[in-house]
Amino acid sequence: MPLKYSLVYKAENTYQAPITRAFWQFLILPEANETQELIQWHFTNDLDETSGLSINGLGFSVIRVHSRKKISKISFTAKFMLVKKEVNPFNFIIDDTPYEKHEALQSIDFRAEHEVYLRKTVFTSLPKQYIGIYSFDQSISIFENLKFLNSWVFEHLYFQSGVTDVYTDLEQIIENRHGVCQDFTHLFCAICREHGIPVRYVSGYLHQGNGYFGDSQMHAWAEAHVPEIGWVGFDPTNNILASSNHIKVAHGKDYQDCAPIKGVVYGTGTNETNYSVEVYASQQ
Repeated sequence: MPLKYSLVYKAENTYQAPITRAFWQFLILPEANETQELIQWHFTNDLDETSGLSINGLGFSVIRVHSRKKISKISFTAKFMLVKKEVNPFNFIIDDTPYEKHEALQSIDFRAEHEVYLRKTVFTSLPKQYIGIYSFDQSISIFENLKFLNSWVFEHLYFQSGVTDVYTDLEQIIENRHGVCQDFTHLFCAICREHGIPVRYVSGYLHQGNGYFGDSQMHAWAEAHVPEIGWVGFDPTNNILASSNHIKVAHGKDYQDCAPIKGVVYGTGTNETNYSVEVYASQQ
């Protein structure tokens, strides 16, 4: 049975010294796709600055805000309502010729088609000393390998907020073994790309009513491309496949492509941003 979700996203920016002009971009609108339908949404800020909607370079909707006022603080609130279909993440047939599919990953056509999501980034490149940290088994299917990798990342890292930030690299994550969803996802993506599997970093929202790990902000998971199956969502933070509890906003190569808020401000001094996300679910 479909679920109806209500979401409230809040962000507050505080500036040490007043700024005189600013541009903000919010990548927070749930994507419209075959499993979810955005019914309505509303975006406001407490200074009544003008906002508009546009499409970014990856094809996702972004809310843009431009301010010409002298301000020290501004708050943003977004409210969404959507319907999510019940999702069976195992709704496909696992191939019984695993070796051939592993070979297919190396074909020129496959690598050319998925080059963007095979590309390693600063946040999804394994340090040299950790290149062999995880091995794939060619005697089993690619999907089974990815399930085992999902479990391995979940068991290797411990969820703890406040110990990493958006600039923390994989070397620190692997050695300290603590982090949040973006760290789990970056490690999963790095190992996939090391083994020639196209993978996308996904940002969105998670309904945590079932006791899943997450924080008070947006959630992150991965989508790996399995030959002849397509894109499959893996949530290594919770050791599950992405399902009806996962509400997708966008995907990209890593967090930088999917950051929920980006901005350019004209002023001096430091700034602080606080976020919160609330997700409520009910049967439609």
